[in-house]
Amino acid sequence: MEKRELPNDPMLRELIDLARKTQISRRAALAGVGGTAAALTLASCAPANQALTPATDVSDSEPVLVWHNWPAYMDEDDNGNYPTLERFEQQSGISVDYKIEIDDNDTWYAKVKDQLELGQDIGADVACPTGWMAQRLKNLGYLQQYDDANMPNKVANIAPTYLGAPEDPDRTYIIPWQAGFAGIGYNKQAYRDATGKDAPGSMADLWAAELKGRVGLLSEMRDSIGLVLMSQGIDIASADSLTEDAFMVAIETIKQQIDAGQIYNVRGNSYLDDLATGNIIAATAWSGDMTLINFEQGTEENPEPYGFIFPDSGVTIWADWFVTPMGATHKKNVEQLINYYYDPVNAAELALWVNYITPVVGAQDVAASIDPELAENQLIFPNADTLAKSKAFRALSGQEEQRFSSAWQNLLLGA
Repeated sequence: MEKRELPNDPMLRELIDLARKTQISRRAALAGVGGTAAALTLASCAPANQALTPATDVSDSEPVLVWHNWPAYMDEDDNGNYPTLERFEQQSGISVDYKIEIDDNDTWYAKVKDQLELGQDIGADVACPTGWMAQRLKNLGYLQQYDDANMPNKVANIAPTYLGAPEDPDRTYIIPWQAGFAGIGYNKQAYRDATGKDAPGSMADLWAAELKGRVGLLSEMRDSIGLVLMSQGIDIASADSLTEDAFMVAIETIKQQIDAGQIYNVRGNSYLDDLATGNIIAATAWSGDMTLINFEQGTEENPEPYGFIFPDSGVTIWADWFVTPMGATHKKNVEQLINYYYDPVNAAELALWVNYITPVVGAQDVAASIDPELAENQLIFPNADTLAKSKAFRALSGQEEQRFSSAWQNLLLGA
């Protein structure tokens, strides 16, 4: 059976290649970070000794910026160039040093926390950590405030769902970059052969005896624990519902499945290797990854061998956010960058490549003129009904973060 040819669109071809070269968890993996979680928690509990002040902005005299981002999160052509980013450089005259520096939130923070605490340059003018980390940096006073006057596209086109948060109602400290879902990914044929069913429908289906030793779990606490909590009737967005007791019940549920040999392993993006090789049949998974593995593994006869479903109890939703640390010296240049990516044309091109949710209103209309089928993909451009099936893991206090993360890390160390 010959593999089908990929679409002529270089975005999809190169995304697959880049993703397979960078088998790194896009969300935070606590396993293996050791003391990082403890250091992170201590920082989250202790306020800064004194208020930090923004570094002098030299953007007018230095048309440059450094950007820290995740792997497989930017369009790339056959020559390793980033087309949308190159276009920004040409249009703005600003040179961008784009660095893939964030392999998970905790380890990235561990590298820069000392500079952040002192308001010093971390070696980046902008970074895109996940929401819980971005909010923590804001709460600690480590971030500069953006000027909406320099970002008219952001003001006009940011999706309303991102606005109105009490701590940052207009999103002038943290600004969304991309978002996605965590649900269940599975090998369609292997699942059918093992269970006699076409697809899983709930988290409980992952614990079926027929799948013993063939289940993968994401190492990101908020996604894997979040999905289990939701299956147990917990509203993960509510402090009244998501209590420490509820969290520990979910921890125990996963521990029992690990001890019983149900779960093959707990890992980050490399769970895709386990799906591709057949080590696992189903896993908690990130939505964009299933699009990628289908393009990679699909054939003419079977173009979509892998599926992604929302469990009947719902999915988690996460987002990564632009932040500019206090020590950065090119904030105005960053604001031009954000304004550029909030143009619907640029946002659509990026979204069709990375296959995650764009926060830019109008991007879907542009995408429809490029690829009508992808423009209707609910994993890239979810409608209100789809979003209603998702929940974001609520913000944790410093003490909760310490206790929850310790319990999760202990579970992973024993897996």
